[in-house]
Amino acid sequence: MEAVYARIRADLRALRESSRVLKVFGSEAHGFRTHSPLPEATLSEFERAHRITLPAEYRGFLIHVGNGGAGPAYGLFKLGEMDDNWGHAPWQERSHFVGVLSNAFPHTGPWNELTGMPGRDGEVSMDDLEFDASWEKWDEAYWSTVNVCGAIPICHFGCALRQWLVVTGPEAGNVWADDRADHGGLYPLGEDGSRVTFLRWYLSWLDDAMRRLREEV
Repeated sequence: MEAVYARIRADLRALRESSRVLKVFGSEAHGFRTHSPLPEATLSEFERAHRITLPAEYRGFLIHVGNGGAGPAYGLFKLGEMDDNWGHAPWQERSHFVGVLSNAFPHTGPWNELTGMPGRDGEVSMDDLEFDASWEKWDEAYWSTVNVCGAIPICHFGCALRQWLVVTGPEAGNVWADDRADHGGLYPLGEDGSRVTFLRWYLSWLDDAMRRLREEV
């Protein structure tokens, strides 16, 4: 596994030191730079605090490559952080967004519960106040932290579209898309029932960036 992390560091260096401006989505936000790696003690403290064990691939990345920065979309979040308006900020477990990490991730297949969504069928007969109250109730359930327990946000594409890494339960180690902002629900990355683990996810992005680098030589 350390050879994989060494390759990632080398490829990021090549991308970072290139004199060309590569057309890689989001790269202007991170410049192919990662933050400093985290020591083992910091990860162990995080795991104790949240009563979890981080997926091995992600844990190794934090130790051997860096604590976020260069990565898919607008870059990999630092451990314990997520997008916040135009910047980043720490998230809190059991908050309005992140659920209980030690509880198993509740999904094993695509989820998009739109039942009861006000106006979904184009029939809105309620007055404005009733509609607003119904929408708020539905929206609260749709965005409930219960739906993402056992997972942490790892990157965003803007417009509240994000991806999560599952850390607890049968899906631990896999990356899931969060398209709830477009009412697209939550679903695992991959095709035909396959799953995309953290390193497969990261290397897919890195390989594409390196291909662009070679093509522009």
